[in-house]
Amino acid sequence: MAAASAARVELGFAEPAPAWRLRSEQFPSKVYAPLPGRADAFHRGLFLFCCREPPCCAGLRVFRNQLPRKNEFYSYDPPSENPPPEQGDSVCLQLKSGAHLCRVCGCLGPKTCSRCHQAHYCSKEHQTLDWRLGHKQACTQDHLDHTVPDHNFLFPEFEIVIETEEEILPEVVEKEEDFEITGSMDEALEEELDSMAKHESREDNIFQKFKAQTALEPEQILRYGRGTEPIWISGENIPQEEDIPNCPCGAKRIFEFQVMPQLLNHLKADRLGRSVDWGVLAIFTCAESCSLGTGYTEEFVWKQDVTDAP
Repeated sequence: MAAASAARVELGFAEPAPAWRLRSEQFPSKVYAPLPGRADAFHRGLFLFCCREPPCCAGLRVFRNQLPRKNEFYSYDPPSENPPPEQGDSVCLQLKSGAHLCRVCGCLGPKTCSRCHQAHYCSKEHQTLDWRLGHKQACTQDHLDHTVPDHNFLFPEFEIVIETEEEILPEVVEKEEDFEITGSMDEALEEELDSMAKHESREDNIFQKFKAQTALEPEQILRYGRGTEPIWISGENIPQEEDIPNCPCGAKRIFEFQVMPQLLNHLKADRLGRSVDWGVLAIFTCAESCSLGTGYTEEFVWKQDVTDAP
């Protein structure tokens, strides 16, 4: 996904894809967003994590990582568009080199099975889950098959297919309606009612604008436009400049992409039988995209609930 210009927004759509594409051993990024002209950001990934428990609001975190084209982790050449001949539909979470990954969730797995010393986990809880769901039988094998069974733990996975948004969108007339208040009433009450009427009109305008901008592509789950503005679903809980913290390097953060409510249509089939409750998630990243070496830095997420919409 290329960085968008000031007037360019790229839309993401969720499409089914084979496991080898979803778990690429070269490019594991969830949002792959290199910066043109920046040699140190040839490989640039943004990783968004959320808690599976619907009431949890603090479980939204986003991390950024970037590397030059020549590095010790990824091949200099792009990955093949063809599936590897030896791999079918099964998923392999273990990389051929580098850090060991958890067999359940794919995160860093520093812990190992004390019996076979081949299976890696991020925590005791995930080791216990894997033991119950198959590793108990496979543990005694001389060479553990790193193809991982479906633990019904992760969200359903899709490939994000990108298209550029049409430049001409349905026009939305943003003007407040005039409300005439008649009859005899207290002046303070009249001002309160007038304020309420204007607020409702503004709310409706914001929501109508949101609907108009998504009407042409109603299945979009992601909008990417580094340096542009997000589209909000409600007039409530819109961040001000002072609400967005600066990057630890001192640079301001700018909007980069947003996750849309339409993603809920794909996650409501949650394997735990629960839905995820959010409206718009706006991700703000360092305006300078400061160099990180081989590490990760946490960026900023702003959550606007869909329940705020009129």
